[in-house]
Amino acid sequence: MTGAIRVLIVDDSAVARRVLTQIISSDPGLQVIATAPDPFIAAEKIRWELPDVILLDVEMPRMDGITFLRKIMTQHPMPVVICSSLSDRGAQTAMKALEYGAVEVIQKPGGREELLQEAQVRICDAIRAAAIAGPGIAGPELTGETAKTENSSASRPERNFVPGLTGNIVVAGASTGGTEAIRVFLEAIPPDGPAIVIVQHMPERFTEAFANRLDRLCRISVREARDGDALVRGQALIAPGNRHVLLKKGGAGYYVAVRHGPLVCRHRPSVDVLFNSAAQYAGKKAIGVIMTGMGNDGAKGMLAMKEAGAYTIAQDEATSVVFGMPGEAIKLGGAQKVLPLGSIAPHVLTMAG
Repeated sequence: MTGAIRVLIVDDSAVARRVLTQIISSDPGLQVIATAPDPFIAAEKIRWELPDVILLDVEMPRMDGITFLRKIMTQHPMPVVICSSLSDRGAQTAMKALEYGAVEVIQKPGGREELLQEAQVRICDAIRAAAIAGPGIAGPELTGETAKTENSSASRPERNFVPGLTGNIVVAGASTGGTEAIRVFLEAIPPDGPAIVIVQHMPERFTEAFANRLDRLCRISVREARDGDALVRGQALIAPGNRHVLLKKGGAGYYVAVRHGPLVCRHRPSVDVLFNSAAQYAGKKAIGVIMTGMGNDGAKGMLAMKEAGAYTIAQDEATSVVFGMPGEAIKLGGAQKVLPLGSIAPHVLTMAG
């Protein structure tokens, strides 16, 4: 893509439109071509000029953002970034938006000056990632009868395994396109699979909704990590948004520490933070997996894991929505194996024993 990335902001709040315009316009590589208070006006503006990326609120009058998103993906697919409020309802709606084809989810900016500065980094990075990724694709599990029964107990996979202390552990990281990649990865893990800790770049509260949804879909238990959680077989822990997660050694096993701290590689949680802790405390007992995402978060941490004796895997370019993170890990020499998404879980299971 040449020239500035053209952005259309759709939000019913005049204050939000003004703040988002200021944030996006501060980046010379981005350009706000128009704003709209609702999807109907947005549709009119799209007729005059197609944006490269739409920044879309989900709760609006006349037509909600989810309905508008589905119309976009049906009629004229284009990259959409969801910009939602920090609420339980907003998090659930954002998950649905990702399922219907949104590329990224970010939190609406607000609060103290330092929080606005962090929001600027995250919003501008999300727009760039979406422009590179192109239009998202709705998850196949959200079609037909599956979508109707997703929240019912009947759709929950059978789990006969009783979690126990872990041996080898798996740490994984992803960003743009990662919600789908992580779903594919975890759905292939059996109930007695290795303990897993995952960093997915996503705002707080959104990670809890993400973990809950995965828990409904997967045979292993999936939940948001809490400080002090032990790593056990048959369970995956998702790093909470806006908090770093570190692997620690204690007694006969491992546990996670959940910590606040500055952005690392422009993110919190950061894959590098998790991977570096795995290198320090687990060494050859760890398997590192880096999947689709923009930027270089996780590349140095994966190299540290490899040098500590861990086994490391990167997703290949053909199956990555954005080949930034795995590509950087490969270039740095941190990845011992490069695999398509569908082959990662079977290989992890083979190496984990």
